[in-house]
Amino acid sequence: MREDELVGYCLGVLDDAETRRVEVALADPVEGPGLKKNMDLIRRALGPLEADRGMLPAPAGLAQRTLAFVSAQTAAPAATRPMPRLAAEPRTDEAAWQGASSRRWVDRIIIAASALAACVLVAPLLLESIADARARRTQRNLQTLAGSLHGYGDAHRMLPTPPGEGPLSRAGLYAPTLVSEHRLVAGDGTLLVPDSEQSRRGNFRVPSLEELRDAVGTPRFEELVKSMGGDFGYTLGHRDGDGVLQPILDRRRSHHPLMADAPDESGERSDNHPEGVHFILFEDGHVERVQHEALHRDRDHLYRNHDGEIRAGKDPEDAVIGDSHHQP
Repeated sequence: MREDELVGYCLGVLDDAETRRVEVALADPVEGPGLKKNMDLIRRALGPLEADRGMLPAPAGLAQRTLAFVSAQTAAPAATRPMPRLAAEPRTDEAAWQGASSRRWVDRIIIAASALAACVLVAPLLLESIADARARRTQRNLQTLAGSLHGYGDAHRMLPTPPGEGPLSRAGLYAPTLVSEHRLVAGDGTLLVPDSEQSRRGNFRVPSLEELRDAVGTPRFEELVKSMGGDFGYTLGHRDGDGVLQPILDRRRSHHPLMADAPDESGERSDNHPEGVHFILFEDGHVERVQHEALHRDRDHLYRNHDGEIRAGKDPEDAVIGDSHHQP
């Protein structure tokens, strides 16, 4: 989908086939959310033109003069009909209207054309700049989390690990664990991706372990477990042959994912970034930027175990990244 097609769609100047193509793309569950955000930016850029969308007032008496002329032409024989003047002198009221309004109309056409050209030329650069800023911030946040997790691992000889069973057995428990040890600030935005839904709400805060335990069994608990991990998913670890969840050890493996952009409802990709990019934090602390097309290529499925489930891995090498509410 080209940016100029989105501009044309916002201006209502596309033909039927182009309009259908844009609407199909907007309805697509994968491509649509990103296109809608881009379209919102374009509409905001076109906002100043709204003041000129109204019709200009017609000159006073135009309708009456037109009807009189048509009536005279119809009644008179063809040979005696006066030839219409190509450059008739305007009446005083018409001259005033034409002088000011014509200039205003030309000015408005020029402004509209300039604004459209700016949108077509600048919008892609603006969108690319926004995407790059979002990507850099996401990578910095994951690297900050890597430092906090490694510090926890050095102190406890294992990384934050949820219990194997019970209501607190959730992937996102890592966040309250780090907050309770003062390794993460509850509301500093480290767990958020810029311009994400949670980020736009502006009230995100990670609960402490004490708050979470006190909320067990209440509707508040369900709200907390859905959001406490922010926009990032965390490893679900793995279970041994007896089905026992094992401690998540910090082996500093460069190939083993520890965190990533949280999966959406499909369990196939994340919707954190409209352009389809995903960020993965590995055990050794490095972050990789991966496009959706290569997300599950040349490695295990990022969001599912070897049985195809969003559950803990089947062995120590079976890495599974779960959303905040997912249970091992």
